[in-house]
Amino acid sequence: MKKLFPIPFFRGCIAVSLAASVLWAWTPAWAEGRIRIANQFGINELMLHVVKDRHLIENHGAAEGLQIKVEWLQIAGGAAINDALLSGSADIGSVGIAPMLTLWDRTLGRQNIRAVAALGAMPNYLLSRNPLVKSIADLCDKDRIAVPAVIVSQQARTLQYAAAQLYGDADYKHFDHLTMSLPHPDAAAAMLAGGSEINTHFANAPFQNQELKDPAVHKVLDSFDVFGGPQTGIVVMSTQTFHDENPRTYRAFLGALDEAAKIINADRKAAASAYLRVMKSKLPLPLVEEVVQDPQVTFTMAPQNSLKLAQFLHRVGQLKNRPESWHDYFFPEVYFLEGS
Repeated sequence: MKKLFPIPFFRGCIAVSLAASVLWAWTPAWAEGRIRIANQFGINELMLHVVKDRHLIENHGAAEGLQIKVEWLQIAGGAAINDALLSGSADIGSVGIAPMLTLWDRTLGRQNIRAVAALGAMPNYLLSRNPLVKSIADLCDKDRIAVPAVIVSQQARTLQYAAAQLYGDADYKHFDHLTMSLPHPDAAAAMLAGGSEINTHFANAPFQNQELKDPAVHKVLDSFDVFGGPQTGIVVMSTQTFHDENPRTYRAFLGALDEAAKIINADRKAAASAYLRVMKSKLPLPLVEEVVQDPQVTFTMAPQNSLKLAQFLHRVGQLKNRPESWHDYFFPEVYFLEGS
């Protein structure tokens, strides 16, 4: 099996593992061989869905002589994922990069939550039924924008970033009063039905793909354009305690993610089928294939354009701590990747 990390890193891991094995004798909290993963339902978590479908964590653990019990906890909403991680009921959680940065900032020096890896990058589209809205500058008080959570969600933060580009950092909340919290499925239903106060949706896949099939809906903004290229939308994160006390399990999880990315990139159509199988989804296969095969979409553990968002959030006072590098809010095992 091809190793994920370069040789110098593995030498360091061996030293850590040896030290950890000494601690085993007197540390009752040792929990190697168990991992609880709190994840959500979206296609943007395809790497995790393939990990589950192929039992890749178990396979990578077995290659190291470790039998790993994997528990998958499907949870709707980033706030619930955060609670699961902070309460100790989950070891790994998937969440938007923006909420993760907030959690990193607030737990620095305590639980020290950091990102484990990125889960690739898919664009988010700001869509509108208002024919007068050609750009975000055309949004007015008659428009209502659905986002998963006002102010703090990935889509809400992206809109703030775009507002700051247009009006300056001091007015980054320019559009906040137009936003409303609404889950993506409900927002998509409102957009497709029409006649609702919700006439704009900062969406994600596959909902944005479905909405754009309606000729009354058009794209106003692409999140990749806002950040000047692909931007990581979602990551997996963990606590310092789980990272430090479970080096072999942690390494198996990373190896599984890396293998999942390679599987997807080798055959995206097969990965689309895996998503439907794992999620028991009734979405049409052609729609899922459309999302997964989009040339804009990337599947990689390396973060992309995350530091721009992190430093922006610090500039406008949403983060107390200013990261100088993406390394500041990721665990070190992925530092060798070409991230940003």
